[in-house]
Amino acid sequence: MKPEDVKTVGVAGCGIMGSGIVEVCAKVGLGVVSVEVDDERMERGRAAVERSLAKAVERGKLDDSDRQAAASRISFSTDLGDFADVDLVIEAVTEDLTVKKQVFARLDELIRPDVVLATNTSSLPIAELAAVTKRPDRVVGTHFFNPPPVMKLLEIIPALTTSEETLAFARGMGERLGKKTVLAKDRAGFIVNFLLMPYLNSAIRMLEEGFATREDIDTAIQLGLSHPMGPLTLLDFIGLDTALFVSKVIYDEFKDPDYAPPTLLKRMVAAGFLGRKSGKGFYDYP
Repeated sequence: MKPEDVKTVGVAGCGIMGSGIVEVCAKVGLGVVSVEVDDERMERGRAAVERSLAKAVERGKLDDSDRQAAASRISFSTDLGDFADVDLVIEAVTEDLTVKKQVFARLDELIRPDVVLATNTSSLPIAELAAVTKRPDRVVGTHFFNPPPVMKLLEIIPALTTSEETLAFARGMGERLGKKTVLAKDRAGFIVNFLLMPYLNSAIRMLEEGFATREDIDTAIQLGLSHPMGPLTLLDFIGLDTALFVSKVIYDEFKDPDYAPPTLLKRMVAAGFLGRKSGKGFYDYP
């Protein structure tokens, strides 16, 4: 199948990333089937998509008629069986390898043999997900960035088993979704997170050691390096639990101390201080 032949995309998971991917697909004219594990999460995902589309209209990024058209292309479900007729599946469930393997094995049984299975993982090995399917040549990493409707980058990660045809398909789909694609090897962190995590961890250690205040660390990076936000604000935006997970995955693979999660990060996650999503991280969010 070629990217231009895709009519309907299935998105497994409708959390922060999944809901954004659903919106991206719907806005370019694709039908979307969004599946979550239960009704509560499904409705939360639906509300997130509707809220994001409404904000796009408020900001002048989208006409109201286009908002309505995009919303009409999306169906929400709690049954993976509803992916039976889709032309592409993008998995965006929780960043847990065991859970993702279970989802991939189930999807492999439900969807057509020619359909590509893509994963939005930010750090986990694509090869291990491919290995639980009967289509390892049609499994590929497609790492979107948060928030997907805004961020233009898409990392494409082939496993050792990914075919050239699937790789070309993934890059073509990325372009169809309005993304700039880059190619990364299947190793923990890919390009962006492999470079990002030592920087974020260093900022946490700097705060932990009392070297500078959180405000001064963030201001120095914003004004000194022209970053849109400082590292501690960025951590709150990403989610401290996500940062801890990614840091652990990369450290486990390379054993480089720069990737070892700082003690402060581990303690904050244990306390439930996850950033914006919990209302408190390095800063407070009423």
